Amino acid sequence: MLIVQKIRNGILLALLFIAALLLLPAPQAQAGEYPSVSAASAVVMSGGGEIVFEKNADARSLVASTTKLLTALVTVEACPLDEELSIRPEWTEVEGSSMYLKAGERYTVRELLEGLLLASGNDAATALACHVAGETTAFSERMNRRAQELGMSGSHFVNPHGLDEEGHYATARDLGRLMAACMQDRRLAPLLAETSAVVKEQTYVNHNRLLTLCPGCVGGKTGYTEAAGRCLVSCCEREGTRLICVTLNDPNDWVDHQVLYNWAFSRYATRDVTAALSLEIPVVSGDKTLLLVEARPLRLFLPRTAQITLTAHLPRFVFAPVAAGEHAGSVQVFRDGERINEAELIFSEGAAAAA
Repeated sequence: MLIVQKIRNGILLALLFIAALLLLPAPQAQAGEYPSVSAASAVVMSGGGEIVFEKNADARSLVASTTKLLTALVTVEACPLDEELSIRPEWTEVEGSSMYLKAGERYTVRELLEGLLLASGNDAATALACHVAGETTAFSERMNRRAQELGMSGSHFVNPHGLDEEGHYATARDLGRLMAACMQDRRLAPLLAETSAVVKEQTYVNHNRLLTLCPGCVGGKTGYTEAAGRCLVSCCEREGTRLICVTLNDPNDWVDHQVLYNWAFSRYATRDVTAALSLEIPVVSGDKTLLLVEARPLRLFLPRTAQITLTAHLPRFVFAPVAAGEHAGSVQVFRDGERINEAELIFSEGAAAAA
């Protein structure tokens, strides 16, 4: 680690090169090379929304049962998972994929969500929508309001299951944003990661084969209609970095997601850029002469080849008493010479006034 210190106008400036980032493995291919995928549209983004790959990411498309991610999110935000409901006969008559609900039987919201996300049950989608909003049209209005809150400006939904219908569409970029929100929900994320579930003696196996095919895959949702083609939304985590991948109308989606993840993880990583920072500041009239200063953790999603430098701003000295955790200053983060973020500096220990 290279450290350069200067005193200027009563401020201590410490310029640190973060070796942990500079010494990360180099990408496996030259910069500017992108993988070729079969999808009509695709996107790869970090869990925080930074785009690293896109192909027609804003094209409006039929999205089939990936719609059910939004149905699930609206539901868990409206109902406790252990809430029960009785199945009405008309909810069991929806065409397409089904969890085979039985009229008159009672199910919990969690059980219906498992049928929705693992078996991709259109009957489960209808039951949840009607339970939450009374009927599917009102539920679709809730879906669209939630989509707008998530910044899904290129999408519109008219049903809770994703069967082809005029006015029902989304973009790859928007579905990535939706998946990020789903994975941040502590109730929903575990359901998306289930490989199978048993509901009333019926076993449902998750249609998302990436959970077993792709190292680090922690969730996703499949979709297919003849008009939409194969649609797939997934999330993968490796070494503390979370990525989300979306492919629409992709005949080779299982392979494409793995190729895109391998490519993206080889080039990007999430790191605590302030972890290596350690500074000291003199104390006046205290029981200690020097105090250690540390930065609050700052995790950033960055290219592995990025050169990261930090400039710390601290007073030349402090008067006792000082409490551990008290504000000490700030540290600015620069990527390849451009300022990109800032973190608070705090005292990692305290100093009492001298007796």
